[in-house]
This record gives sequence, structure tokens and C-alpha cells, in this order.
Amino acid sequence: MGIAVKPVCTKRDLRKFIHLPAKIHKNHSNWIPPLYSDEWEFFDSEKNKAFEYCDVIMLLAFRDGKLAGRIMGIVNYKYNELHREKNARFNYLETWDDREVIQALLQHVEDWARIKGMDKLVGPLAFSDKDPQGFLIQGFQEPVAIATHCNFEFILGHLEALGYKKDIDLVVYKIKIPETTPELYQKVSQRALRNNPGIRLLEFTRRKDLKPWIRPIFTLINETFTDIYGFMPFTLEEMDDFANRYLLIMDPRLIKVVVNERDEPVAFVIGMPDISRGIKRSRGYILPIGIIQILIAGRRSKQLNLLLGAVHPGYQNRGLDTIMGSAMLDSARKQKLRYIDSHLEMETNSKVRAEMEYMGGEVYKSYRVFGKSLQKITKKEAAQRISELSEMECA
Repeated sequence: MGIAVKPVCTKRDLRKFIHLPAKIHKNHSNWIPPLYSDEWEFFDSEKNKAFEYCDVIMLLAFRDGKLAGRIMGIVNYKYNELHREKNARFNYLETWDDREVIQALLQHVEDWARIKGMDKLVGPLAFSDKDPQGFLIQGFQEPVAIATHCNFEFILGHLEALGYKKDIDLVVYKIKIPETTPELYQKVSQRALRNNPGIRLLEFTRRKDLKPWIRPIFTLINETFTDIYGFMPFTLEEMDDFANRYLLIMDPRLIKVVVNERDEPVAFVIGMPDISRGIKRSRGYILPIGIIQILIAGRRSKQLNLLLGAVHPGYQNRGLDTIMGSAMLDSARKQKLRYIDSHLEMETNSKVRAEMEYMGGEVYKSYRVFGKSLQKITKKEAAQRISELSEMECA
């Protein structure tokens, strides 16, 4: 029977797509399952607003009739227009160590991308940089954090053999939380407060106090992240959806916001205790007791994961990052956290990397987004491939 690639068409197909990684990573000690309630919303075209401005294809591969792999292809037209690109994306590629299956899945997405008029395929990259991106290339022995991929090393060799090359690398720092904040850091923070009249630091203890700040913070993200690789500005609906996905598991004590004299957010940082052990114990299910396991894991964790942070362009290089950093270190110590995981930072982000290294941080994980230029095909070939894809039976 060989290899067959079929599109996801039904809820049953989508269930296979969502739950395949658990089978592939069954004996992979560092793998953390996703939160399945989030997965069903993320891959649902009626619930995920990103489907409104993106073309998407989800595929399943079968070898000799048995499920053998999956992949998602995306064309983000808004991003392409903003950045004057003609790129398609692939993500959520999962297979066993089988180059033929990987090649079949990627070939189908490449052909689909050509039909859409795209010049290049990049990935792993989904709708935005806030989705898991990049394959792990360093730190395979380290546990993964939320919203990052956990892949086997074999995928790297297969991609390179199939013509994929580095597009960009992303690095993750591990920082030991000092017993006391460095004196110089404290002085810079205090001077920043004196030199910026009207600036105030907001700290929180209750989730409900965060809600009024959700849209202003995401508006600041839109204004600040314009040059971030893969970033797509949030719509108001996407802001609310993103907040609803994570608010329940957030610790408000680890969220810091700086506002100006008009009470407008001009800087923020969001962290949370590592909850990966709780997600693993719950096997990715919130109910019936998964949320309890996740919250307990957060309280027992010794690692602080940084998720998001930004400073408004008009307020950069004025020390606001040290104001938030000092407050975050104080809160981390109170919760007996010992280490910080920086989350993904672009290798070219010299300012953030310099601050991480000043605090004694070392790169302990790296991720890579790959890219491959697509050869042109004639209109006749494109029409033939469109016909072939449209005749594919559902999985």
C-alpha cells in the first residue's frame, strides 16, 4: 500500500491529528502533552480567528494503512502583505523516524504552497510567533516549557537532507535567581523611577484585577513587536481569546506593568511558574482533576518561565526593563523560585540577550526555523496538482 497522504476533513480526522504526538512520544521522557482543550479550539476554524485571514491545510500520512504522521500548512496573507513576502509555513510536523513519510508530508505542503503562489516554505511556524515555533537543536536533555516544541533529533537530519536550511535560530537562557538583586541593577532601577516622572509600576495579586489591562497590554504588543520574526498583530477578538486560554493558569504576582502619567501601559513582563510537570501528570486534560494537578505543580515549581515582555518604542533605553526586572526578582524569591527560563529570544536580539547575560544567564536550549525556496511550476502543472489535491479522500 505504501504511503498515502490525506487531508483532515472530519472531527474524527482531527482527533487523530491532535492525539498522534502522544503515540509518537510515548517513551520520550521530556515530552509534555498539550492542553487538549486548547488544541481543539486552536485547530477549529470556527473558533480560531486566525483562520479568517489564513489559508490552512492539515494532513495525515499513512504507511500501509497505519497512521504515520501529520503536518499543518499555513499561508498568512496579512503577514505576507505587511512584510512583502510570499512565504507559506509548516508546523506541527510529527512522525516516527521515517524520512519517506516526512518527505511525503512536506512535498504535499510544498505543492499546496506553490498552488497558492508562494515562493518559500518556512517552519516550524504557525499563525504567529506566540504559537510554538522552531525545532529544538540544542538542549535535548532539558524539559520543555509551555508553548515550545519537543522534537527528536532525527528530524533535523531529515529536513537538511530534503533541502531545508536555517532561516533563523532562537535561544533560551537559564538564569539563576540571585539571593539578592545586584546592587547596580537596583541603582539603575531606582534612577529610572526618578528620571521618568509619572511612571508607576503596577503589581497584582488577583486575576480579576488583570482583566482591565488585557487589551491595553496586547495593544502595546502590537505597537512593539512589529519587527519580531513571525509576529502577527492581534485583533481585539484574538486578544480576548489568547487571554482566556492562559488567564486561568497565570500567577498575577508574576506580571508587572509600567504605566505613564495617563495610566497607559508603556512596558510589561509576564512570567509564570513552570507547570509542565502538572500538565504531564494530567496527560493534557484539565478535567476532572487536571487543573488541580497543574496548579499544584505551579506552586511547587522552582523555575520561573518568562512568556512575554515589551517596552514601548518611545520609552526604550530609559531603564523600565530594570524596574520590572527588579520587581520580578523580588516576587520570584518570595515564591522560592530558583531559576528563570527566558523563553525564546531571537539570536539577533542583542539588547535582550545582553541583559540576560548580564544577569549571569547562559544559553541552554536553542531552536531553529528552517526554510526552503520553492521551484516554480507552470500554470498547467499547478492546475493538475490542484485537481489532484481536490480529489484526495478524507482520512
